[in-house]
Amino acid sequence: MSTADLHTATGAYVLHALSEAERTEFERHLVVCEACNQEVRELAATAARLGLAVSAEPPERMREQVLQRIVTVRQEPPQVTARGTARAWKRTLPRLALAAGLAAAAAFGGIAVWQHQSAEEARSQAREDRQRAADMADVLAAPDAEVTVGNLRDGARGTVIVSRSRDRAAFIAAGLPRLTDGKVYQLWFDDGDAMRPAGLLSGQGIQRTVLLDGRIGDATGMGITVEPAGGSPQPTTEPLGLMSFPV
Repeated sequence: MSTADLHTATGAYVLHALSEAERTEFERHLVVCEACNQEVRELAATAARLGLAVSAEPPERMREQVLQRIVTVRQEPPQVTARGTARAWKRTLPRLALAAGLAAAAAFGGIAVWQHQSAEEARSQAREDRQRAADMADVLAAPDAEVTVGNLRDGARGTVIVSRSRDRAAFIAAGLPRLTDGKVYQLWFDDGDAMRPAGLLSGQGIQRTVLLDGRIGDATGMGITVEPAGGSPQPTTEPLGLMSFPV
């Protein structure tokens, strides 16, 4: 690759789209090119923000449940005689309308409560997501952020971005195989004599960018294992990979 090509390879590098030889050459270039280092951090931060987008969906059976509650409210049949049918029916109509209105109000009142709770949960989730995105961007754009790239098992690749000034680390996984139900990927801080939990990744096998849970502290690296859903206090399987943090 020419020098000009190297300066334009930042996007492909962040997305793990370079060949092994090109990636090796580009990483040697990163050591001496601060402009490309900065662009890699900014592109990685953008990818992280895009990856953290979420949406909230209503329960699948909400409409069906509402309609069932309306149509199953029992109504009292009108008590009429042959001579007073029209007059009694006129008197009954307001009661029927009121009963129907009360049934609808009860049903939609329940929906309103559910909507309020769901909206509050969505707002809380959105606040948490924004905070995670801000923390992620803070690490990726830190002046001392350093990048380490390594191979994981089964052809997957991992990228670690470490900021000692922020005392945080981010991890980008690409090409992780899909796991069976009941299994997740778990990240770990390597404290030398022990492995400390650092967060979970879903087993869907997609590219993910995450901020490791907790501070770096004295950790010298990180690892990734396959664990039961919910994670484990200590690794229960051989690591898919171990990566050292930049000194």
